Amino acid sequence: MGWWNIDADTLAGSRFVRSPLAEVTAGLMRLHKNTAEHPGEPEFLRSHRAAYRARLAADPIGAAVAGAVLRPRWIADFAAPAPPLVETSFAEEVSVVRSASPSRVRQDLTMAFTAGRSSSLPEGNAGAARLAALLERDDLAERMADLLTWVWERAVEPDWARRSRILEADILSRTRQLSLGGWAAALDRMRDGMRWLGEGRLQINALDYPPQDISGNRLLFVPVTMSGGWVAGSWRSGGFAGEQRRSAVIYRCSGLLASPGTSSPGALGRLLGPGRARVLVELDSPKSTTQLVAITGQGLGSVGRHLKVLLEAGLALRRRAGRSVLYARTPAGDVVVEAARRA
Repeated sequence: MGWWNIDADTLAGSRFVRSPLAEVTAGLMRLHKNTAEHPGEPEFLRSHRAAYRARLAADPIGAAVAGAVLRPRWIADFAAPAPPLVETSFAEEVSVVRSASPSRVRQDLTMAFTAGRSSSLPEGNAGAARLAALLERDDLAERMADLLTWVWERAVEPDWARRSRILEADILSRTRQLSLGGWAAALDRMRDGMRWLGEGRLQINALDYPPQDISGNRLLFVPVTMSGGWVAGSWRSGGFAGEQRRSAVIYRCSGLLASPGTSSPGALGRLLGPGRARVLVELDSPKSTTQLVAITGQGLGSVGRHLKVLLEAGLALRRRAGRSVLYARTPAGDVVVEAARRA
């Protein structure tokens, strides 16, 4: 299994941040693989996959770079740098990708090809030859940055405000888990194969990779609404003035990325009303009213009224966690939501 050694100072100084570039990279992964794994992703593919295929057809070099970057079990490091310590604009983040040196790009693409090779991919010498031809070019970082910018402008930026609310709600939930249960509670099952092992060890995946010591790095946890996530390892990401080495865990957030205008399963929405049904759906894990407002985009008063009705109907429960009040579905609420999904 792959794991990181982390000293106490690194862990204490870690933080959760939002990253527009990470969200774009997650969307690019879905578009390139043409696979949907979670609610909201099928609609994302229906809306943007055809345009993405046309974009690749018009730029064969860009298409080849994307294929070389997004390898099975690995993503080329230059294309997915750890974000800065404070959320910044997509333009500033993607400038780091664009400024990667040709030698850095060649090194990272070679590493991605080697680490991502799989016996299930019959590419063999032909794949190595295609990579060798690609590596003769010096404009690969610019091509990759152009493709990421296209995904941002076409597929993510118009929906960024809604996505940002979902990401912020997840960060609130994780930081609350951290305050109540420590790192084990906050990090366990953050992504598949990830868990806190104790004694300064964080298992980041279930793959057979050697451990890395990231003590002294700034450790970041970055939610995205799509993809199963990845890690940005222990190297100097570069491009952000005055910042030290950073390592990041990018993970899929717990909030539901429903398609715009789709607030709940149809039958449940007709039964309870779309706003109340959306609140019930989101209570698959405990959430505060602040989180529900962020995720659903509904007003505080509306969320409060929906919660009151759900509590009275026995579909939700309320409990106090420290100074916060959290709401979650009851077993009866789970049955109602699952029945509506199967309808």
